[in-house]
Amino acid sequence: MKSSARLRLLAASTVCGTAAVLAAMAPSSVAATAEGKTLVVMGDSFSANGSILDLLPAGEDVGCKHVPTSWPTQLTGRMNLSPEDVEDTSCQGGTIDTSGWTLVHQVKRAMSDNAFGPRTRLVTIQLGMNDTWGADNPIALSRALTCLTDLVNGCGPEAVEQGRAPDPATITGQAYAARVRQAVEYIRYYAPNARILFVGYPELHPSGQDSACATIAGVDIWQSRAGAVTRFLDRLDTAQRDAATLLNVGYLDSRAVTAGHGPCTPDAWVDGVFDPRTEPLGFPWHPSARGDAALAAAVQQSIPQG
Repeated sequence: MKSSARLRLLAASTVCGTAAVLAAMAPSSVAATAEGKTLVVMGDSFSANGSILDLLPAGEDVGCKHVPTSWPTQLTGRMNLSPEDVEDTSCQGGTIDTSGWTLVHQVKRAMSDNAFGPRTRLVTIQLGMNDTWGADNPIALSRALTCLTDLVNGCGPEAVEQGRAPDPATITGQAYAARVRQAVEYIRYYAPNARILFVGYPELHPSGQDSACATIAGVDIWQSRAGAVTRFLDRLDTAQRDAATLLNVGYLDSRAVTAGHGPCTPDAWVDGVFDPRTEPLGFPWHPSARGDAALAAAVQQSIPQG
């Protein structure tokens, strides 16, 4: 065996060795020589987006929907890519590693579809909001949404101690990087020419604000004591940014792209609940078509030319 071949196998075994579950995903010889797809998307509902109807009992598994207005779908059109040249494994409820459709599952799906290869130009990861953080109070943000609607007790810092909200202090760049490093190294090896981009979450409140708002049937509903949730989102934004630096990957500041267009603003790019001012059937607290259009344009600008 030639020395270069030995080095290639050694590198592959080192990358796969960082996680037993990824080791089990070693591609076949056909997949290993595949050219790959131009765009690979991994994420949660902020990538896939959805409809408020998805929250209603359907009586069956509707799978991972990708709505036509989601930013990856709009990006596909902006790049003039055929659907066959795009791999979108994002899914509502996706997590890094907490439960359900995790990052490893999404990488595995992309590998089985021969999505990674020398032709791959961009791989995006938009995850973390649905994960639990820390060992002492492992509560996902989705469970804390009832805290936001508690107009009596509020959702301030005391909600963390009371077990009603996740602890923002546990979300750090080091923790985020540690949880995604194995997948990033795996992707970097099999898609050597691709830019890996962490996509942040859009503005749901201005940074540092203790209050939060959502629109229900055209009426703005404010929670003045929402610090536990707003600080969680602030810390997650910083953690993604810091983790990108630690892992030497790109970071898209989605908050900056959507600044001034959060919920309850005069020109909101975030859907409410049956909100006639944005999209009546849009996914609450998720980007509207206009918000996703802005993200699609920003992601496109981040792709290396040539």
